[in-house]
Amino acid sequence: MDVLDVAARATDTGPVCDACLGRLVADRSFGLSNAERGSALRVSLALRDDEDHEPVETADCWVCEGRCTEFDEWAERAAEAVEGVEFATYNVGTRPPPLIEENEALLRADAGLDEDAGEPFKSEFNREVGKRVGRLTDAEVSFDRPDVQFTIDLAEDEVDAKVNSTFVYGRYRKMERDIPQTEWPCRECKGSGRQGADPCDHCGGSGYLYDDSVEEYTAPVVEDVMDGTEATFHGAGREDVDALMLGTGRPFVVEIEEPRRRRVDTDRLQADINAFADGAVEVEGLRLATYDMVERVKEHDAGKRYRAQVSFDADVDPDALADTVAELEGATVEQYTPNRVDHRRASMTRERDVYEATAEPEDGDPRRATVEIRGEGGLYIKELISGDEGRTEPSLAGLLGVGAEVTALDVLAVEGEAEPFEREEFFRE
Repeated sequence: MDVLDVAARATDTGPVCDACLGRLVADRSFGLSNAERGSALRVSLALRDDEDHEPVETADCWVCEGRCTEFDEWAERAAEAVEGVEFATYNVGTRPPPLIEENEALLRADAGLDEDAGEPFKSEFNREVGKRVGRLTDAEVSFDRPDVQFTIDLAEDEVDAKVNSTFVYGRYRKMERDIPQTEWPCRECKGSGRQGADPCDHCGGSGYLYDDSVEEYTAPVVEDVMDGTEATFHGAGREDVDALMLGTGRPFVVEIEEPRRRRVDTDRLQADINAFADGAVEVEGLRLATYDMVERVKEHDAGKRYRAQVSFDADVDPDALADTVAELEGATVEQYTPNRVDHRRASMTRERDVYEATAEPEDGDPRRATVEIRGEGGLYIKELISGDEGRTEPSLAGLLGVGAEVTALDVLAVEGEAEPFEREEFFRE
């Protein structure tokens, strides 16, 4: 390809501005803007043909219709669209009018080039506006889920600024029972709080089965501090409503949509949440996280260690209890969907492993014991103890031949956190 021949054929089509001319050979002479390439081509062509150099006003260009004079204007409009929004990374996309894309195709064809030669108009527009946005906002371009995605619609004369979510990772401990992890809408009124014209009898008109949740103690505080429009709580699994979550806690992520603030003091945020929860819930290890952390948390199927207070229907010999618990250790348990969650979980049989099991009879009461279990993620502990009317095999009750029920359950540890959660690539400064 002789670039001067290309330039000659292109300029013969009519007034073509320097930027549109230079885009035809955008893969030549790196370090120049397309306008600089086009200007150089025009001068070189005049020298070769010994003709007068006749510049073309961009406003007269039949290809871009003068749009290549608007880079500064659109950058300023983009910056104004996010005034007051804190962000570190951005990207710019452009929707050109169909006529400009048709003009580009005609110019390439008339210049004797393939349809994918040079650089598309929208790519140049993205880059030139993007450079100016960076200078105006002191932010950096990112192609990997930036904080803000600008979309310039030239045909509609609009700029859309999508402020992407931000994420806060941490671990929570639940220090009181009867607190669900997330809001629990009433099944009877579907969260409306009404049954016809009257307040719902099932939830007392609140629309929720429980007054508080881990989500309500954490997410609204993060949303307020980051000045977002909505908060979503993502947990690494969940414990029963009546179970405590102790030890180092359970990993979670709070996602904040359209935040106006991103650079927050996570130590202060942690203190604010703990003060608001007033001992019912405690959080620790709060850090700003990346989008990838959400999937890491949601997909994490960690092993867990539990402590269960167990009540038996009859006296249990301590030696028999120890022998039975030893049989459970290392066993693979088959669990059909428990009765208590059958209304919200698919009916199926799951296999889960018991890694460790110990039991300590309660002094002076042969019908009570403390059982500790370390098992695979997804193991239903209450059913492992009771047998759930034969839905779980083997079970402590089934092996003992005595009815058993968990009266209090504590999660002592969510294991296996370091590998999926503590790597720096999943955090932001």
